Amino acid sequence: MPTPPRRLRTEHDLSRDDGVRAAYAEHGAELYRFALRQLDDEGAATDVVQETFVRAWRAADRFDPSLASLRVWLFAIARNLVVDESRRRAARPVTPQPPELLTELGPITESTDETAVLSWLVEEALQRIRPEARSALVETYLRGRPYDEVAAEQGVPVGTLRSRVFYGLKALRLAMDEMGVEL
Repeated sequence: MPTPPRRLRTEHDLSRDDGVRAAYAEHGAELYRFALRQLDDEGAATDVVQETFVRAWRAADRFDPSLASLRVWLFAIARNLVVDESRRRAARPVTPQPPELLTELGPITESTDETAVLSWLVEEALQRIRPEARSALVETYLRGRPYDEVAAEQGVPVGTLRSRVFYGLKALRLAMDEMGVEL
């Protein structure tokens, strides 16, 4: 039965608070600059550095200085997190919603972060309502198309489309309430 690799002592024992603090003091700024260059987002870079040290602390028993230095190990963790963040951004790009929908749902804030979060919440809430209502809202509010054009495309009278929009907005508000969003 093979013996598990023996953990060698290093100047930074990541299983201890003081070891993590020392590793952060030595490598935190460099990891932040790396993440910032890759992501071009200060908040995301900060999150990557924080998560890097959390993961390093959780996996402290797997760090083997005979395989790589602490710096190399931390950068490998950070690189994986940067790749994950880049993929997450590509899968869910931040697209601002038209002001009409946001005005209908609540006041527009000046914060880009709040607008992005609200956009994601609206997107999630839209997935929870009936497809007919969702389609009516997307076409009229989000794409700004005229009611008569959308009604003709969907093969329904304009009055029916207006009803779908009206009840779709009510359903959207209800879905957002259920999600805990206060508007």
